[in-house]
Amino acid sequence: MKGIERVFAAFRGGDARALFEVIAEDAVWRVHGTVPVAQEYRGRERIFELFRETRRLTEGTYLSELEWALADDEHAVAVYRARGSRLGRELDIDQVLLIAHTGGVWTDITAIPSDPPAFERFWAA
Repeated sequence: MKGIERVFAAFRGGDARALFEVIAEDAVWRVHGTVPVAQEYRGRERIFELFRETRRLTEGTYLSELEWALADDEHAVAVYRARGSRLGRELDIDQVLLIAHTGGVWTDITAIPSDPPAFERFWAA
């Protein structure tokens, strides 16, 4: 659970090293949907490209605020509030991260929006 809190703190401008320490170099991060950001990102560098693109597309307004998380020795679930502005559109929904980890290092992550139509409208080109 500490790794989850560190990642979300890094998203808010905290210690960026946490992202390197918690997300495995060969991790896979999946974002489901039909919009441009909905892809399978393989490797830490591609995952970081997703983070940079999210900030760029929202002119830095995209925020992820951890609401709660559960974890065991191999899996975790994090529910967070995703907010942002883009092209006159607003996003304010819960999203879920399903996380597989080894020793607290994330290896496989799937992001699932609680409101897929709102997610698709927000991220549509």
